[in-house]
Order: sequence, then structure tokens, then C-alpha cells
Amino acid sequence: MEQLIRVIARALVDHPEDVQIQVKEDARGLVYELSVHPDDVGKVIGKQGRIAKAVRTVVSSAAVKERRRVIVDIISE
Repeated sequence: MEQLIRVIARALVDHPEDVQIQVKEDARGLVYELSVHPDDVGKVIGKQGRIAKAVRTVVSSAAVKERRRVIVDIISE
């Protein structure tokens, strides 16, 4: 799952070397915190959050195979 998020994020940004993912587990399920270069945050979120929503949809669909609840949080610094 982490690799899927990493591949998608690196394809979207200008600074792929700055893509970082941290994995945490909480009451909501498995949480992937995606952080990118400050200049790339807008590219990952997209207009009105469309890109972020699409990424979350793809990851959630992939998580169904593992019967897990997965959340992708985009961290803007």
C-alpha cells in the first residue's frame, strides 16, 4: 500500500525525492501520512481537492483486498 501511494505521489510532484510517507495505526484504521515538498502540496491536493480524493479512492479500493480501512492524510508544512 505504501509503495502504491509513493508511486502515485512521485508521478504528481516536481520534487519526487522529497516524498515521505509515515504509517500509523489508530482508531480509524491504518493512516498513511504523505508529506511532499512545500511547492508540490497544491499539485497533490489539486483543484478543489480532486487529486487528493482520487488518490484516496484508489488506495481505499486497493485496501479492500486486504480487508483494511486505510486513510491517506496529506501533511502540508
